[in-house]
Amino acid sequence: MNIALSEKHGVVRRSARRFCEVELRPIAKEIDQEARFPWEAAEKMGRLGYFGIQAPRELGGADLDSISYAIVIEEISRVCAALGLCVTVHNSVAVYPILAFGSEAQKQRWGPPLARGEKIGAFCLTEPNAGSDAAGIESTAVRDGATYLLNANKVFVTNGGIADTCLMFVRTQQGAGGREISVVVAERGTPGFVVGDLEDLCGMRANPVSSIRLNDCRVPLDNLLGEEGQGLRIGLAALDTGRMGIAAQSTGIAQGALDETLRYARERRQFRVPIERHQAVQMMLADMATLVDASRLMTYRAAAFRDMGRAFSQASAMAKLYASEASCKVTDMAVQIHGGYGYSKSYPVERYYRDARVTRIYEGTSEVHRMVIARGLTG
Repeated sequence: MNIALSEKHGVVRRSARRFCEVELRPIAKEIDQEARFPWEAAEKMGRLGYFGIQAPRELGGADLDSISYAIVIEEISRVCAALGLCVTVHNSVAVYPILAFGSEAQKQRWGPPLARGEKIGAFCLTEPNAGSDAAGIESTAVRDGATYLLNANKVFVTNGGIADTCLMFVRTQQGAGGREISVVVAERGTPGFVVGDLEDLCGMRANPVSSIRLNDCRVPLDNLLGEEGQGLRIGLAALDTGRMGIAAQSTGIAQGALDETLRYARERRQFRVPIERHQAVQMMLADMATLVDASRLMTYRAAAFRDMGRAFSQASAMAKLYASEASCKVTDMAVQIHGGYGYSKSYPVERYYRDARVTRIYEGTSEVHRMVIARGLTG
């Protein structure tokens, strides 16, 4: 498939790269070590449209295509993967479901503040007893007059510590299976809405991942997204886009690690020459570059399918699977080429190494993606 990037895509990349180099690179190490979300940078990103990349302009978004979306996520993640995670999750599994399944009133209510980055969105599906088995969720929403009474215990919520608008996957009827699962929007500040402690993570430390608990939390019936029983359909549609975003994030992490390794290999000298002259290092650099390029092409293919209105679920799953595993391989080789320095926090490749590892877990594990791909092959 021929994926020809337009001049507009080049402008999007140059603009995003310029912002990331000026605003994010100087703080990337600090916010990782402090496990701090940089609100000062997020506010600037909001003004650039990064929290509404594909939202329509009338709702405050940038109204860009899917390839542009992938480019922005890649460029942010190339410098600071934790912020790349924040932006992709916000756009793909919070903003997108509201725009795709929400009523006009819901779009007008939640769309503009989310698209402008004034409020942050979160996708709340995972529970202590439900993850890959999405149909196993135990959270409930019981009708009580004009309201739902929500009780939920969601864990590992990306953006959880800062999220204002949360898509909660809950059971709206008693019984087994996925037909009773619905999506109800709960907002921070509602009585009974409790944000748990932040997770002390290995990587992505500047993203405030937390639990969110709802204890007899009342929300209007109008907060139902779509119809009752549509929860898994909404979730799967969101995850198709989300997986494409994580593929772009993984590509960005790998590209960042490759950039740092090339720089180091030119400067580091052993046996009287830069180590980039040694064949063992050259072989690893070649493998790293090939993995990055293949990841990017697969990601852009999925994005192009989406822009053309073609089915892209399979392409998105393949891109996420390949790019996340490639990212782990690339960052591992980056640490190896750096030697002892690669294991030190004095160099950024150890951060890329830690950040890459989780991309094989969230938005569907590699094992789940292999199942998705296999099912697509066998019909």
